[in-house]
Amino acid sequence: MSVAENKVTLGFEAEVKQLLNLMIHSLYSNKDIFLRELISNASDAADKLRFSALSNESLYEGDSQLKIIVDYDKEQRTITIADNGIGMNRDEVRENIGTIARSGTRHFFASLTGDEAKDSQLIGQFGVGFYSSFIVADKVTLETRDAGGDPEEGVRWESNGEGEFTLETIKKADRGTKITLHLREGEDEFLEGWRLRTIIRKFSDHISIPIEMQKETYGDDEDGKPVEYETVNSASALWTKSKDEITEEQYAEFYRHVSHDLKEPLARLHSRVEGTNEYNLLLYIPSHAPFDLWDRDPKHGVKLYVRKVFITDDADKLMPRYLRFIRGVIDSDSLPLNISRELLQENQLLEKIRSGAVKKLLGLIEDLAKNEPDKFKVFWKEFGQALKEGIIDDYKNKDRIAKLLRFSSTGNDAQEVSLDDYISRMQEGQDKIYFITGDSLSAAKNSPHLEIFRKKGVEVLLLGDRIDSWLTDHLSDYEGKHLQSVARGDLDLGKLEDEKEKEDINNVSHDFEALIEKIKKALDGKVADVRISHRLTESPACLVSEAYGMSRTMEKILKEVGQNVQGSKPVFEINPSHALIAKLKNETDETRFADLTLILFDQAVLSEGGQIDDPAAFVHKLNGLLQQLIV
Repeated sequence: MSVAENKVTLGFEAEVKQLLNLMIHSLYSNKDIFLRELISNASDAADKLRFSALSNESLYEGDSQLKIIVDYDKEQRTITIADNGIGMNRDEVRENIGTIARSGTRHFFASLTGDEAKDSQLIGQFGVGFYSSFIVADKVTLETRDAGGDPEEGVRWESNGEGEFTLETIKKADRGTKITLHLREGEDEFLEGWRLRTIIRKFSDHISIPIEMQKETYGDDEDGKPVEYETVNSASALWTKSKDEITEEQYAEFYRHVSHDLKEPLARLHSRVEGTNEYNLLLYIPSHAPFDLWDRDPKHGVKLYVRKVFITDDADKLMPRYLRFIRGVIDSDSLPLNISRELLQENQLLEKIRSGAVKKLLGLIEDLAKNEPDKFKVFWKEFGQALKEGIIDDYKNKDRIAKLLRFSSTGNDAQEVSLDDYISRMQEGQDKIYFITGDSLSAAKNSPHLEIFRKKGVEVLLLGDRIDSWLTDHLSDYEGKHLQSVARGDLDLGKLEDEKEKEDINNVSHDFEALIEKIKKALDGKVADVRISHRLTESPACLVSEAYGMSRTMEKILKEVGQNVQGSKPVFEINPSHALIAKLKNETDETRFADLTLILFDQAVLSEGGQIDDPAAFVHKLNGLLQQLIV
């Protein structure tokens, strides 16, 4: 096949066009990152080859000395970044270069504001990768061949970044990828060797394979001699060094390398564990949530190395899901170098490494909570909902995670109330931690179930996150105190109620027995029971879930995601001191009684964010009663 026959022109996805335009304009003041991003990609390609060659050494093709070469040509106005890593075939080039195959893409573009300064930060959070080339180049040429592939089946990709790219098959004798940047006018600073060396040493010194550049020559005495290259980075794995050998800047640049994030990390953990199972940890907590935090199939996270050889970045094997936002490296000296990704799932040593890493990370978060409260507030805002999943998924560390949880309460709208804080403010005689769940903080805060607690000055935790219904099902006790929903079961305030109050409630219940029976008939099939409420002081009625049944909030969430839920019927509680209940008690017209009862029931459903079965019927009944009042 001739070049003319195999060369095709294709269009970028719409998202790629938008991203290219944003990067060229929004990241113009941070142009240096293009070299960091391309070197980072080259390093990843070398890591992938090193792992694949463990089981197939022929992929090295007789050259196992992995390296990255950075060259420049002042006359042609080009910069070239070449590696001898894993390379790509034609299909991989189309998949990896022509599209943005990345979770969170839609959310990313929806978040853009049009403000260049703000959008440059968002682009940094999203990750720029290969496309950063177009910050400084008006044409980019990529030539690649996959390791072990046919030298006749290399691939050339080329684009000016304006909407289209070409693909063609070429001859390429050596494996790996070479990217040539044709610089825009005005970018001559990047055609100076000292400038490129400075960028490499600043941003990529930690890369564990050599980054080589042509030796600088002076005068004419070098003409005719073979080109000599020298290594310009330290080419040693940063995480294997002792802490006192590493500067803050180096730590920060390594974070940017593993996370592709332009912002500074919130905190880091660098530790060496010795003994029968030896490993190094260099892990970071980002300062903001990644766009794919809620993706069920995360593509990024913690990388596993064995004696500095990359093995996998499969997040689930290295971190529990509730810590999926962690970035960094775990390097084991004890795991076998030839371990497969499949065997990792059942490896006991890796499980111990994972367990040890989790304990140290929880210790880091605990330290933020205790000693750096401002940083912990940032952590909770960004990752609090993810951490809550640990109560469900990590039984071993449930107590430690519970101490880190923060909530709003009837005494504090901000999400900064710990369970220990709550216990310290419990009233004399109070033996339970009271909480309420809702669709939102506002729904929980305005629930009628809180009325008696406000009257008695008893603090109640307000849980408005969707995960909270699952969390409270798995966290029934804390420090010997039972967590009690104020919207479940028959309310028992224990010593918070005096004997006279209990006696009054019993007397009232006796007086309303006939009314309760009439309401049961009117709501037949809708409720499990009807009873006098202990918890209402202002509202006429409310709905209560059975003590051990599914909460109303949980039932609603499950229905929203399409699950066929057969929830238990609620208990309908009435407030005997409310004027509407007094009106209902004295109502002799059966039709009006039924209408008023159903209106009160539907109001109770609405007050907790639920959906009534027949909105039109509700409005019709309500309008009928209002017309009677007008007359």
